[in-house]
Parts: sequence; C-alpha cells; structure tokens
Amino acid sequence: MKFSLRLNNDLTVRDYVRLAQLAEEAGFDQFWVSNDLFLRSAPVILTAVAVATQKIEIGTCILNPYTIHPAEIAMLAATLDEASGGRFNLGLSSGAGEFLAWVGIQAAHPRTAVIETVKQIRRLFDGQRAALDGAFLNWTEEAYLRFKALRRVPVYIGAMSPRMLGEIGAIADGGLPLLFPPEHYRAIMPYIQEGAQRAGRSVDEIDVAACIWCSISDDKERAEDALREKIAYYGPALSPMILEALGLSPAAFHPIAHAVMADNDLEAAKALVTVPMMHIGIAGTTRDLIARLEGLVEMGVRHISLGPPVGPDIGEAIRVIGRDVIPYFRGT
Repeated sequence: MKFSLRLNNDLTVRDYVRLAQLAEEAGFDQFWVSNDLFLRSAPVILTAVAVATQKIEIGTCILNPYTIHPAEIAMLAATLDEASGGRFNLGLSSGAGEFLAWVGIQAAHPRTAVIETVKQIRRLFDGQRAALDGAFLNWTEEAYLRFKALRRVPVYIGAMSPRMLGEIGAIADGGLPLLFPPEHYRAIMPYIQEGAQRAGRSVDEIDVAACIWCSISDDKERAEDALREKIAYYGPALSPMILEALGLSPAAFHPIAHAVMADNDLEAAKALVTVPMMHIGIAGTTRDLIARLEGLVEMGVRHISLGPPVGPDIGEAIRVIGRDVIPYFRGT
C-alpha cells in the first residue's frame, strides 16, 4: 500500500521542509504541494524539499498549461527531477476555472490542452524535437530541451470530471482524482478503466491515488474546524460531478464564494459550511480515519493520498498517521 501526503501552498518554505522530513520519517512515499494562484510557488517549495530529503518522492499538485507555459512545465519538471535525484512526479491538469478567472484566463479546450501538453513534454523528456501544429500548442522544430533530462518524468493527471478521469486511464502514469468523498472512489474508477481500455492499456499500469481530505486530531472540534476552512475556500471550485456525489448544487456554495472572494471573510464563509458539505472529507481521530479508509481498501485501492488540511497541527497529524494508520494498512 502506497501513502502520499498533499498540502496546499499556503505555508512558509521552512514549514514544508520540516513537514516533508516528518513525512519521510513517518513512512509516506510521496509529498505533493499544490500551486494555487497567489500563494507560494510549488516549484520553489519543492526545490527546497528536494535538497532536504533523501527518499520521499515529491510532486506538484497541480500545474496547469494556462498560467505556466507547457515548455516551462517541461523545464521545471526536468530540473526538479535532477535536483531530487529522480524523485519528482509532475501533477498537472487544466486548472480551476474560478481561479483562472481571477487573472482573466478562460480555459478553452481544457482536455485538449492537457492531452497536447502531456504529449509534448514527454517528447522533450525523451530528447526529441517537439514540433506540433495542434489545437492548443503550435511549436516549431526549435522546440527541444537544450539539456538531457534524467528520465521521462512520471505524469499524474488531476481530474474532477468524467472526461478528464478518462484521460488518466488513456495517457497518464498516475491519477489524482481530486476532492471526491472517500466512498465515491468506486464511482470514478469506471471512467479511468474506460480510458485505459480505449488506449489499449491495463489500469494496473496506472498509479491511481484515492485522494482524501482529512483533518486528524484527538480534539474533534478543532479537527472539524480545520476541515471546514478548506471546504469554505475550495468548495466553490468543485466540479458538478463531485457536487452531485455530495447531493449538493453549485448554488449551495454561492454565499460561501462571495464571503471568501468578495468579502475576504473566511470566518463568515466557514460558518456557512453545512453538514453535507463536511462529508467530502474525514475529521476526527486516526481511528475515524482507519474506519473510513478500510472501505477503500476493500474496493482495491493501492494508493491512499491524504490531503489538506491533514490536521489543525499538521506536523502532529503526520506523526500519528505514521504511527497508527500507515502500519495498520501495511501490516507492520
């Protein structure tokens, strides 16, 4: 069983170095950092993490080809893989439309953009010239890396919709089906399996992570408050498929979005988070987490990815997960 940790990019660089070292010691296999707009830069964070750790894999969760050009995505991926000694994973997708709108970007043809980006960066990793007259990218024969990449960096696609889930199966090395309630993992796998079948692949070749929001603490009230804050901030960006799984409509998040984005009042937004919204994640003790994760293991999950907030005290949450949860599922 593989375990990974996902964190938002809202802490200091020193915090990530400390947390990555704790995660490595706790037995996590991967350490992912998001690259949400107007917060800290994930590539810079991960560079610091790379030189401060020895064996844990690192990754971006996620980059998009609209705010970072695909040529530069390939450059930073190859460079981070070099800095980490071959431990970097490239997480990418089309980005959240609500956030891209902040900077006047309309994500036209998001699935096509991701497909062409994956194709082109792999050609660059392989040392090829990457000319393409595509629907999203138009590159000449002068498009090639001027240095040798260590390897073809693994690409994990982030997905919140059926069509993008299908591309995990069709073209990705791994998948980050983000922000679904734990029990709905079974509902997303058919889309990934269909994509794999379409491409003549076996889904067993793909590292599909069950991406879980959790907040772990012996103080249940504090654990719930930390999860409520993340739901208030990211809930308005959830896809219709995820909202349907929660039994919610986009309109349910409109007052929350206004409180966060227009009023800049996160406390008011948190107060608007309802019990059904809280079902997207797990808030409680490690016993609560184990109970919810056991159902995923029964579904055949081989990679559990625990994501923000992780806990009101992230470092302590990492320690207790490493002490109680990881050994439980690995039988150690």
